[in-house]
Amino acid sequence: MWRSRKSRDRRTVVCIACGDSVLREDAREYDKEGNRWDRREKEFEYLCTDCDDDICHQPRDGLESLITSIESDGLSREEFLDRYAAAIADSADPPEDG
Repeated sequence: MWRSRKSRDRRTVVCIACGDSVLREDAREYDKEGNRWDRREKEFEYLCTDCDDDICHQPRDGLESLITSIESDGLSREEFLDRYAAAIADSADPPEDG
């Protein structure tokens, strides 16, 4: 049988993108590891629906480890983006002749 509406989760969570407080039931789970289906020993962060709609929902396999490998203390935004662009270019498969 369906649960009554009164039993829904009425907690609020904070959107990690904009900082707004939203009801948990209206928020979207964000898992920086990219696998929200593996729920063991995880604490999820949350996005409001507007911010969730604005992000790319493409697979992020290896993104966290790539970012961790190129960031360092004191790195400017421009230096970080240059390193990121170079790492992405290095990891791209070369086009096949044919």
